[in-house]
Amino acid sequence: MTSYYLIIGTTGLLLAIGLVMVLSTSSASQLDAGGSPYSVFAKQLAGAVAGLAVMLVLARTPPRLLRAVAYPLLLATIAGLMLVLAFGTSVYGAERWIAVGGIQVQPSEFAKLALLLWGADLLARKEKLGQLNDWRTLLIPLLPGAAALAMLVMLGDDLGTTFLLLVILLALLWVIGTPGRLFAGILGLILFALLLLIVVQPYRIERLTGYLSQAGGPTGPNQQGIQGKWAIGSGGLFGVGLGDSKEKWGWVPNATNDFIFAILGEELGLVGTVCVVLLYGGFAFAGLRIARRMTDPFMRLAAAGATAWILVQALVNICAVVGLLPITGVPLPLISAGLSSLLATMAAIGVLLSFARREPGAREALARGRPRWRPPLVGALLRRTAASGQRRRPARSRLAAPGSPAPRARADRRGGAAGGRPARPPRRE
Repeated sequence: MTSYYLIIGTTGLLLAIGLVMVLSTSSASQLDAGGSPYSVFAKQLAGAVAGLAVMLVLARTPPRLLRAVAYPLLLATIAGLMLVLAFGTSVYGAERWIAVGGIQVQPSEFAKLALLLWGADLLARKEKLGQLNDWRTLLIPLLPGAAALAMLVMLGDDLGTTFLLLVILLALLWVIGTPGRLFAGILGLILFALLLLIVVQPYRIERLTGYLSQAGGPTGPNQQGIQGKWAIGSGGLFGVGLGDSKEKWGWVPNATNDFIFAILGEELGLVGTVCVVLLYGGFAFAGLRIARRMTDPFMRLAAAGATAWILVQALVNICAVVGLLPITGVPLPLISAGLSSLLATMAAIGVLLSFARREPGAREALARGRPRWRPPLVGALLRRTAASGQRRRPARSRLAAPGSPAPRARADRRGGAAGGRPARPPRRE
C-alpha cells in the first residue's frame, strides 16, 4: 500500500497548500475590487470538497467500470467543447468556459481525462487482439480521435490544454511500446503543429519573443514574467510571511491562477517552493510505481498517462514562472484556483488510487486492515501483561485438550497419595 498512501499524502498536502494560497492571493484582488475577501476561497473550498468526493468514489470504482464510461465521457466532452464554441464565454480572448447554473465550467479540462481513459482502453483492446504490430492499426483511430479533440480545444484558443492533450497521447504511445522511428515521427509532427499554432496568432509570437529577449519594464508587455521572478526573488530563504506578499496587489497578473507559484515563493520562500516541488516528485514516484507494477494493460496505460499529465502540467507552470519556458497559461495542479481544473485533476488521482488498490499484495493488506493505534505506554503495558499471562498459563491450566490424556492429580505430581500421606511401596512376597 506504499503507492496508495503516498498519493493520498501528497495530494492532501498539495490541496491544503493550494487552499491557503488561494485565500492569500484572492483576498487582495477581491478587496481591491470592493468585494468579499473570501468569495473566491469559498468557491475553491467547495470545489475541493466535491473533488474529494469524486476522488474517493473513483478510488473504489473497478477498472472495468472506468473502461465502460470512457466512451460516454469522450462523447460528452466533445459535445461540451462544441457548446463552448457556440455559446462560450470569452476571457482574455479565449473561449474556454460555459456557464452552467451560474458556475463557469471549462470542458477542455475534462477532455484530458476523456482522452486518457479512451486512449488507454483502445490500446488495451488492440494489445489483447494482437493488433499493435502494424502502425496503421496502432494509430487508427487513436491519432485521428486525439487530433479532433485537440482541434476542438484549439478552436477555443487554449494552447496550453492542447499541449497537455498531446502529452497524454505521447505517454500512451510510449508505454504501449511504439517503435522508435514511428514515435519520433509523431513527435516531430506534433512539434511542427504547435509551431504553426504559435505563428498564426500575434500575441503568441509576442510571448515567444518576450521569452527570448527577456527585456522590458515592470509594467510593460513582459510584466507578468518580470514581476513573477521579482516575487520569487524577494521571498528569500523563508519568505516574507504568509499573507504578506506585496506583488499580489495587482503587480503580478493572474496571481490566483497561472502565477500562484510566484506568490507562494514570495510568501514561503525557497523552503516553501522546494517542499512543493518535492511533493510533486513524490506523487510522480508513486504514479510511475503503480504503472510499473500493473499487469493489466489498461491500468498500466492509464496510470502512466495520468502521472505524465499532472507532472508535466506542474513542470510547465513552474518553469514558466521562473522563466525557463514561455508563459502558456497552464494552472498549477491542486494549487491554482479553478473548479474545472481541480475536479479533473482529482478525478485522475481517484483513477490512480483505484489502480493502487489492485497492486500485488494490496488486496491482502486491505483485507487485513490497519492495526489500531495505541499510545506507546498503553501498548507496552498490554504487551507485558500478555507475556506474563503466557508464562503462567501452563501452571494454572486444569483442562486438557480433547483427545489428550487426563491430567495427573496434584498429590501424584508431588509423589504422594491423594490424602497427602506418602505412597507406600509395593509389598514384596
